[in-house]
Amino acid sequence: MNGSPDILCIGSVLWDVIGRTDRSMRHGNDVPGLITRIPGGVALNIAMTLKRFDLTPALLSVVGTDPAGDELVAACDGMELVTDHLLRDARLPTDTYVAIEDHAGLVAAMCDAYSLEAAGDRILAPLFDGRLGSNAAPYPGAIALDGNLTEVLLADIAQHPAFAAADLRVAPASPGKATRLIPLLGHPGVTLYVNREEAGLITGDVFDDAAHAAEALVAKGAARALVTDGAGIAAFADKRGAITARPPAVRQSRVTGAGDTFMAAHIAADLSGAAGQDALTRAPAAAARYVSGEDAN
Repeated sequence: MNGSPDILCIGSVLWDVIGRTDRSMRHGNDVPGLITRIPGGVALNIAMTLKRFDLTPALLSVVGTDPAGDELVAACDGMELVTDHLLRDARLPTDTYVAIEDHAGLVAAMCDAYSLEAAGDRILAPLFDGRLGSNAAPYPGAIALDGNLTEVLLADIAQHPAFAAADLRVAPASPGKATRLIPLLGHPGVTLYVNREEAGLITGDVFDDAAHAAEALVAKGAARALVTDGAGIAAFADKRGAITARPPAVRQSRVTGAGDTFMAAHIAADLSGAAGQDALTRAPAAAARYVSGEDAN
């Protein structure tokens, strides 16, 4: 879909293959369950949620020209996401994420983001060549940035003039990629969306609660930070201090994408002008609806 976006979503756009069972699983188990394939990836998960909040997100990523890529772009167009800035590369396959979930949550996962990493800064060309911005006229709006990008590329974005004016909202994608975000702490408009473990990896500390973790990220240089703690209390912090909100208790029917939904709901509320406490309260409520299965993909 072509159009003028309200926000850019940069990062992984791929197929999620999710196997879920209501049973408990241990290493080596082979159990019955349901396997689904749905559009996913951090950037796309965020974009899909933003669209449900009546925003118009544009995707900046790489998708292959293989049948899986054609089907994925068609699905994005069907959801009225802006896809005209996607890089389509015949030499690269469409990326895939695979996860196994049991009744207690995520058992194991693997992300094949080979094409995203191989494409490098080519996915950012619209921000350099004038279509969305340039070094001389940097993009001035909100950008949701996915930590699946390479460490080198994230460090370049942190100081690149084309990103200097952006309202940069960043997620690490997984605890294993959290330290990739450290260079972005120097960006004047960065908001980090992490869980308590990821906050500890970024700051080199251990936290007993989300509020202290969020405050520590701001002390390290983030303009703002939002830290989740599973079913526990979430916290948002800026230079004025921290506020908190407890997510509602719900029956869990899925896990993959919940953090991305939380982030997108907070971004949507924030961009709509919601006050800090209101925006923070809306985010866990949206994530709870997603985890319970109330909100369909």
